Amino acid sequence: MAKQQLAVFITLLAFVGPAACQQKGLHICFNGWLKVPSLLSYLLCPPGSRTTNPPPTSSPTTPAPPSGAELSYDYYNNNGSSSYCPSAESLVKDAVKKAIDMDPGHAANIYSSSTEIFVCDDMVNFQGCDASVLLNTTTSKDSPTDTEREGPPNKNSLRGFEVIDAAKAAIEAACPRTVSCADIVAFAARDASSLLSYGSINIRMAGGRLDGRVSFANETDQLPGPFSSLAQLQSSFREKGLTSDEMVTLSGAHSIGKAHCGFFSDRLPPNPSTMDYAFATELEVKCEDNEANMVDQDYQTAYVLDNKFYENVRANKVLFDSDDALKTVREVKQNAEYPEIWERKFEKAMENLGRLVDVKSRREGEIRETCWRVNGY
Repeated sequence: MAKQQLAVFITLLAFVGPAACQQKGLHICFNGWLKVPSLLSYLLCPPGSRTTNPPPTSSPTTPAPPSGAELSYDYYNNNGSSSYCPSAESLVKDAVKKAIDMDPGHAANIYSSSTEIFVCDDMVNFQGCDASVLLNTTTSKDSPTDTEREGPPNKNSLRGFEVIDAAKAAIEAACPRTVSCADIVAFAARDASSLLSYGSINIRMAGGRLDGRVSFANETDQLPGPFSSLAQLQSSFREKGLTSDEMVTLSGAHSIGKAHCGFFSDRLPPNPSTMDYAFATELEVKCEDNEANMVDQDYQTAYVLDNKFYENVRANKVLFDSDDALKTVREVKQNAEYPEIWERKFEKAMENLGRLVDVKSRREGEIRETCWRVNGY
């Protein structure tokens, strides 16, 4: 959702009061997705009005390890099992590569989209990777605006669904009702990472997930946003069993892709900001006072997945408040100076992210025939 639209919501809520924070389908108290004065934030969303989350299962200093013990590598290569589909992973890679080859200029968008879908699916709700972010039709027969896909942090932001749909269509033709959309999302993120890093990043991604049958827009408030503080970022990842180092490592994905000017316009002149002034001035020209305009997230190598993001953090040449918040973390220096160390850490962090899954029983989950709707609807 464009920032100007969010501004309208804020204005309306200022008149209708904090109760609106719990209106059906309208949750504005996102974790770092709104940049509002602290007093206004308190008035709009006082304590108790936010969506409440179960307490983390671990202490702040000892994160619980990612789950997903039921997952396995080469899951679809087990001849004789009901999950046998030896072409599954190659068909996903073909779909990702074809999308990149057809439109090289948008390769970064394809990468950032596939990875964002993967991250948003894993970080939202307490069931992890279940492809719920792809749904616009669920068992509850909610309207499309009630699903994660239409939640304010995702709406008009997540793209690349057509790549997932193309992979699913090819797999259904080869192995009907065998490969989950959740696994396709995970494999697509893996393959896009490899292709856009020119083979420098190769993630081991297990399979065996089932697709969820519910999806709720109001659960997208768990996603860390562009205005998140360091404490908010660490808390979001800690609640999923991921460490602060993994949070910093995964933030390196901001070395590729584009961002709406509305998510960092408050850091541009004449506003006070820690952003490098010359860099901020260049961005101001590109944004042209239009918050819907988009710019590259990495000014150095905008179409390559690499460690340049960390160099940008140290040089005060990053877009978001949440990126700038990382400059005090010691791992940023290491990631900037030793690209191979960051690549190996990124591989492992993505693998762990993919294991944030409560593998469902056949009663609770399914293998969707079409990724954007549950079976039978």
